Amino acid sequence: MSNQNEAAKSSSFCLTKARLVIQTVMLAVLGQWAFYGIFRCPFLVPFVNCQSCPVITCWGRITSYFWGFWLLLPMSVLFFGRAFCGWLCPGGFLNQMLGKVALLKMRVRNRWLKFVPLGALMAILAVLIICFGLDNPRMMVPIRVGEFWNSIKLSFEHASPFWLARTFIVLGLVAAGLVVANLWCRFVCPTGGMLELFKGMALFRVFKTSACNGCDACLRICEMGTRPDEANCTNCGDCLKSCPVDAIKYGKISSYCNKQTQVKEERFKG
Repeated sequence: MSNQNEAAKSSSFCLTKARLVIQTVMLAVLGQWAFYGIFRCPFLVPFVNCQSCPVITCWGRITSYFWGFWLLLPMSVLFFGRAFCGWLCPGGFLNQMLGKVALLKMRVRNRWLKFVPLGALMAILAVLIICFGLDNPRMMVPIRVGEFWNSIKLSFEHASPFWLARTFIVLGLVAAGLVVANLWCRFVCPTGGMLELFKGMALFRVFKTSACNGCDACLRICEMGTRPDEANCTNCGDCLKSCPVDAIKYGKISSYCNKQTQVKEERFKG
């Protein structure tokens, strides 16, 4: 049993390291995309009206020509739930790093935390109203003068109050991750909230088995302050090494249940 536990811990450690490497690579690949969305996109909701965007070199406009890229999110949620948030999203990686030094980890279960994720649903509603009710207006002139920081400075100076309010709210909520760990990803992010709505269809996921005794060892190690296959679980796999009764598994729940049924039947026959 000791050897099995050591093997499980070693495997989980390798998984955590692999995730860190993938997140670092994706930060380099998609980092500019996220940066443009916050600081340079002239629309209130970034990366929706890319074809009419005046910034030709914007990453959102470039990737909008490659529909395979935009299939990443729906395909990922069908196969791996919210794994995009825990493995690929550059914003998620940034929030994860801020969360390591946050004053409050809030890795507990209580009534208040059950309802706080509704903030993401409110963010989704706001995005839908802006996009479909207001036709996602352009509120900023993305001035380009060749100088990186000066261009951003001029863009802020010539932006409308609505664009400035949107930008500073987003930046403020991300910075609040220094107070409450992963606040943006857990309670506000509309993309994460949308993935959360459909992650129940995922084929592969981290999940608890009936052996779970509710000790919450997994919750205390989770960056998102949750338990396997519950609200805000991003299938990161960090909790796989935490369970003292080996009640956390990864894969298809249906396959695991079928296997357990077969084991019980064999025991009954024996």
